[in-house]
Amino acid sequence: MHTPTFLRATRTSCVALCVSALLAACSVLPKREPVQIWQPPEGAAAAATTQSADFSLRVDAPNTSGLLDSTGIVVLPGPGQISTYRGARWSMPPALLVRERLVDAFMAAKLPTVTTDEDHLASDYTLGGNLRAYQSEYRAGAPVVVVRFDAQLRPGGSRSVLAARSFEITQQPGGTQVPQIVAAFGNADDQLAAQVVPWVIEIARRDHAAAAAGSATTH
Repeated sequence: MHTPTFLRATRTSCVALCVSALLAACSVLPKREPVQIWQPPEGAAAAATTQSADFSLRVDAPNTSGLLDSTGIVVLPGPGQISTYRGARWSMPPALLVRERLVDAFMAAKLPTVTTDEDHLASDYTLGGNLRAYQSEYRAGAPVVVVRFDAQLRPGGSRSVLAARSFEITQQPGGTQVPQIVAAFGNADDQLAAQVVPWVIEIARRDHAAAAAGSATTH
């Protein structure tokens, strides 16, 4: 028969062996690399326009696919190759980065009401579309930031497309390091907003004028 002292010693030995085994297993596991979270820097939020903006707008997050659905900073190092910058991520998926930058620009353009698809509110018009590119592409050995947005403007609550246009912005970073790439994305976002805002305002203004003219002829 084993004595209590012997049982305690046996249990202590087993615990020590288990701890040693766990420590040995942990030592061979790869160390998790630290990840830096990035946000494209904000520039001039307002797009220059002298047109009136007396309508409400809802800005939807554009549709994306593939790596653009994640928070990785996408890079195309060569033809047929696609990857993400190691140890770096966006603060939110690219579709939300673009949506928030556009919302800021429309608000700066003094629209009466600007909402998003998260608000579930009615609006006069809805801006959506597809974000086909939000990436860094190596061309002739140097990175070029590319943002490609196929925009669709719809009357609020309607599936019909009032107007559609493709916007493509390219921006040359100041270098190949991640901070320089991120800065170029911020400039590209500003350029995109500067083109999208006046386009939407012009289309909405014409639509409002046409609707007013049609209403006048029926009375």
